[in-house]
Amino acid sequence: MTLPLPALSLYVHVPWCVRKCPYCDFNSHGVGRNAALPEQDYLAALFADLDGDLALVGERAVQSVFIGGGTPSLMSPDFFHQLLEGLHQRLAFHEDCEITLEANPGTVEQSRFEGFRAAGINRLSLGIQSFQPEQLAELGRIHSGDEAYRAVGSARRAGFDNINLDLMHGLPGQDIERALADIDQALSLSPEHLSWYQLTLEPNTEFYVKPPVLPHDETLWAIQDAGHQRLESAGLVRYEISAYARPGRVSRHNLNYWQFGDYLGIGAGAHGKLSAWNEHAELIVERRWKSRQPDAYLRRHDDPRGFIADRRRVEADELPLEFAMNALRLMEGVPLTLWSAHTGRSPAVLERHLQQARKKGLLMDSDERLQATPTGLLFLNDLLGMLDEAE
Repeated sequence: MTLPLPALSLYVHVPWCVRKCPYCDFNSHGVGRNAALPEQDYLAALFADLDGDLALVGERAVQSVFIGGGTPSLMSPDFFHQLLEGLHQRLAFHEDCEITLEANPGTVEQSRFEGFRAAGINRLSLGIQSFQPEQLAELGRIHSGDEAYRAVGSARRAGFDNINLDLMHGLPGQDIERALADIDQALSLSPEHLSWYQLTLEPNTEFYVKPPVLPHDETLWAIQDAGHQRLESAGLVRYEISAYARPGRVSRHNLNYWQFGDYLGIGAGAHGKLSAWNEHAELIVERRWKSRQPDAYLRRHDDPRGFIADRRRVEADELPLEFAMNALRLMEGVPLTLWSAHTGRSPAVLERHLQQARKKGLLMDSDERLQATPTGLLFLNDLLGMLDEAE
């Protein structure tokens, strides 16, 4: 007997931004402030892209949609009206589907928030990163702290009652006081969700080629410890390594990623992961990604090869590590029943390795959940290495 397939989400990528930030390794392409974007051509391409993937979905309903970038808020409200209308025509949606739009405070005319909300967007994710002028300048951001405040206020007036703020720490020249000041300013805006993550130097970024001077490890540890305490004392519960939420406001889209769920990916450079049971009751998991360059992606509309740049089947012996890499980021872990449903393998193959990890204090002592201890979260790579040996 085959188990139910994982939950299904949809990711939509909009690749354009005003200016690429020096730390950003996402598929984003700076076009300046007043560029005329090919909205109608891109909509047509997105729908054709999705049409090519629909056969893989069957009757499954989408539980969440995330529109990311780039800076999707560069697009007009009418773009999102048409996008969501076309998505509803092609896909079944859960009744309470979470639909998130990423926005940069420096690119959004305040009146646009009402249009975004009217289009059907019900969750907003604002890329603030910092409120400090010198930190924003170091990061190459195009907004000010005041603009971030105004953006949240405008979003509230437009009817958004589910807002995430993205905030970074470990920034050039940052100390504990500055990091906590950013947190306090974010908390003053009463967000339902906060993503608080450390700046890392990723390949293929300006910072990787010309790295800034970052805080020492001792300062980073102190920032993380003080920041976690400040956020949780304010009523935001840490449910993933870098994510905090008020009760009932976790990001369902990101939670699906961390639980190794399935997702369609449409748009330039978008990635997707889809599962299916074959006739031999074997779980087949495939990753696919779309043509990356915006111009090339638009040309794919008339290309018999379609929009897929490449695809790869995740082999059975890779599934345990891929599952664990996501699931163990969650503070409460996941039920072990998800292990079989999402990897097609019995938990028995893990037992010896689970026992070893528990003895080392890296995993909670539970027969029902796969959950890292606080020590396991600090040494997550060591824990993953132990589970990767499971056969």
